[in-house]
Amino acid sequence: MNDAFEERKKKNEEKWAHDEALRFKIAARSYRLLGLWAAAELGMSLADAEEYAKSVVEAQLHAAGLENVFRKLRADFEAAKLSFSDHAIRRKMEEFLALAADQIMHEGKR
Repeated sequence: MNDAFEERKKKNEEKWAHDEALRFKIAARSYRLLGLWAAAELGMSLADAEEYAKSVVEAQLHAAGLENVFRKLRADFEAAKLSFSDHAIRRKMEEFLALAADQIMHEGKR
């Protein structure tokens, strides 16, 4: 009986680790997509857009994650004199999160 419990515990831990890795991958992809969108709005070249997208992904790795990304975009848009409401930025964040989840969940199925 103890072996069955240990096996179940191991499977639960493996599932948790898989789910965490999947959440991280989806978040990173969504921030990259968000960064590419923001870079286009900021009028950046393709090469600069890739670097900017990386900086958005890195912003979420610091304290406050999601809010740090929001603050970065808000500050960058304000510095460029672009008027996006907080609601519009957050809506884009949600859109790209959904898109990233869809892309990742369907990878390998195409």
